[in-house]
Amino acid sequence: MSARRSRQRKKLPVRLPASYIPGVEILKKALLFARELVAAAVAEGATVVDATCGNGHDTVFLAELAGAAGRVYAFDIQKEAIVATRERLLQHGLLERVTLLQASHDDSTLWPPAPVSAVMFNLGYLPGGDHSLVTKAASTVAALQIAADRLKPGGVITLVVYTGHPGGLEEYSEVRRFLSCLPQTEFTVLEYRLINQVNNPPLLLAVQRLQAGRP
Repeated sequence: MSARRSRQRKKLPVRLPASYIPGVEILKKALLFARELVAAAVAEGATVVDATCGNGHDTVFLAELAGAAGRVYAFDIQKEAIVATRERLLQHGLLERVTLLQASHDDSTLWPPAPVSAVMFNLGYLPGGDHSLVTKAASTVAALQIAADRLKPGGVITLVVYTGHPGGLEEYSEVRRFLSCLPQTEFTVLEYRLINQVNNPPLLLAVQRLQAGRP
């Protein structure tokens, strides 16, 4: 290697993201990282799905991303969750952007037609609600199949997964098994977790459909 080439290599800068601030935590918790992924995939006017609307936090987040020209479909089987989500949307002036569905997320007849830019799942039970009412592996996997079929190229699916409650670990195992079998020519699948945290912190599973024409 020539001395000139060696000097040139030493001058190459280390490129950091524009959002990087020294001293600020960059290893995000699962929910925050999920939102960063979704925000990168959703443009104004997009169609998106909140598959487990709960108390409406993700629904509001999606409605803000999709904008006035977009549409959010928000599912939950519990009336309490739909009421809470509706109230939160009203507080933010976003109700007109959302279709609220008191139904299981595995009912394909209620899903929007393709293409969908993002789908968010927050598994487990409704915070502040009945802890015996939890998401189940069978319906979650069925909803994931619908989501994968309707996801647009570049679109993402995120699942914030809790394993500390009864049935949570089994649901995680089934969901992970399903996602690991998605063809790598069509999807990229990520698992993200913090491994030194106590009390069963949530982990993130994320899927992105590859752009058309990518090998």
